[in-house]
Amino acid sequence: MPDISYICMSDMHLGEEDSLFINLKTASFDTDLTIPSPTTTAFVDCLRDIIEKNEKPIKPVLILCGYILELALATTDKAIMAFERFFELIMPKGKELFNRIIYVPGNHDHHLWEIARETQYINYLKSKKIKEELNKPWHATNLFVEKDPRLPNEVLLTSVVQRHTYLKSFEIKTAYPNFGVINKDFSKAIVFNHGHFTEPLYQLMTNVMNLIFPDREKPKTVWDIETENYAWIDFFWSTLGRSGKVGENIEVIYENLGDKKQLKKLLRSLAKGLAKEYDLPGWGDWMEEKIAAFAFKKAADIFGKRERSIVEDPLSKSTEKGLWTYVTGPLYNQIMLERKEKMPADMTIVFGHTHKPFQQDMNFKDYPKWVNVYNTGGWVVESVESVSIHGGAVVLVDENLDAATLRMYNETEKPEDYQVYIEEAVRAGQEKNPFYKRLNSLIKPTKKPWKTFSEIVARAVYVRSQNIRAKINEKL
Repeated sequence: MPDISYICMSDMHLGEEDSLFINLKTASFDTDLTIPSPTTTAFVDCLRDIIEKNEKPIKPVLILCGYILELALATTDKAIMAFERFFELIMPKGKELFNRIIYVPGNHDHHLWEIARETQYINYLKSKKIKEELNKPWHATNLFVEKDPRLPNEVLLTSVVQRHTYLKSFEIKTAYPNFGVINKDFSKAIVFNHGHFTEPLYQLMTNVMNLIFPDREKPKTVWDIETENYAWIDFFWSTLGRSGKVGENIEVIYENLGDKKQLKKLLRSLAKGLAKEYDLPGWGDWMEEKIAAFAFKKAADIFGKRERSIVEDPLSKSTEKGLWTYVTGPLYNQIMLERKEKMPADMTIVFGHTHKPFQQDMNFKDYPKWVNVYNTGGWVVESVESVSIHGGAVVLVDENLDAATLRMYNETEKPEDYQVYIEEAVRAGQEKNPFYKRLNSLIKPTKKPWKTFSEIVARAVYVRSQNIRAKINEKL
C-alpha cells in the first residue's frame, strides 16, 4: 500500500496575529506565544493520525513551501517563537513525525534565504586560498538536490531547533526558489515552489529594466530573475515587520483591502494621524496629511493587485498567465539544464502564495500533455467577511510520487460546513490514483481528530475576523 513520503504546506504566517497558528489571549488580539494555538495542536493531531497509518517505518519529509515565518507584518522574535511552538509539537523527543525538513522560502520570509545563501558563501570563501579566483555569489539552488549534502542550512531555524538538546545535530535544509524530487528512473518528478514569481510585482526590477532597455537580453533562468529582484523582494517583503509604526499601518491596510469604501475612510484616518504624530519642519499638517494619504494609497494599490485579493477564481487570468510564463520559461530551463534536455514523462507542480487552494490538471507547452498542479492555500484570516475561496490545504506525496491534497478547511459562515476532505488533480473520467484511494479510506471527517480540528478551526477563523473588525474600528 502507498505510504506518505512527503508532506507539503505553506503560508502559515507564523508571528502574525491573524494566523490560525498563532495563540491568542482570550477575548483579545494580543498573543501568547509561550503555548501553541488550539488550531496548531488540532492540526498536528491530524498529521500524527495519518502519518502513523504508514505501513513502513520510514518517516516522511516535511516541505515548508514559503510564508512560514511572517517577516513582513510581524517582528522576528514573534515569528521564531510561533515556529518553535509548532516544531515542538511535530518533533517531540522520541515521537518525531519527520526525518527531514526542507524549507523553500517565499517573499514574506525571503530574508531567511538571504541569511542562508550569504552564510553558504562565507563558508565557501573560507575554503578558498588567498588570491585564488572566486565565484560570484549564487542566488538559487539546483532543482533536484534532495540528496545533495551541499544543500545549505536554513541557518536561523536550524539554530532554533538545535536549542533542544536531543536535536543538536538536526538541520533544516533550504532550497530556493524551486525544490524538486525525481524517481529512480527519472520518469516522474514533482516540483515545489512558493509561487511568488507568478505575479509581476515580484519581478518589478526585471520589468523596470525591460522598459528602460527594451533590446536587452531578458532573464531566462531562475538565477537571473532572483539576481535582478532579490534586493527588492527582501527590502519590501521581509523588512516591514521591523519597521515600527510604518509596519503596523501597512498591516491595517492589508487587512481592509476588500472593502473599498471602508479602505478610503481608513486611509484618510491613517494619514491624518501620521501628520499629527510626525510634525515636519516647514510643513503644515494639511500638507503632511496629503503626502501621507498619497503614500498609503500607493501601498494599497500595490497590495490590492495581489492574487490573494482576487476572490472570484482560484487563479486569476493574470496569475494563470504568470504561472504559465514561469513554468514554461525559467522552470522549464532549469529542468532541461539539470536533466540534460530530458523532460520527465510525468510532472506535478505544487505551489502556495495565493491562499486559494485548488487542484487541477493543466497543459503547459513542452511538458507532458497533462501536468498535475496543486495549490496549498493559506492559514491566515484576511477579512471581516468569510471568503469561501480562501482556505488551507496540505499536499501529500507517496513513494511513487503520486500526490493528493488534504483540504483542511475553507472559510464559510456556518461552523457546521467546516470539514476535511481529500482531492486529486484529475481530468473528467480519469481514475483516481491508489494513493488518493487509500487516503480517502483512512480519513474520517466526522470522527476524531478530524472533526475536532474542523470545530476548532471554525471558531478560530471567526475570532480572527472579529479581531480584524475591532482593529479597523480602532483606526477610524
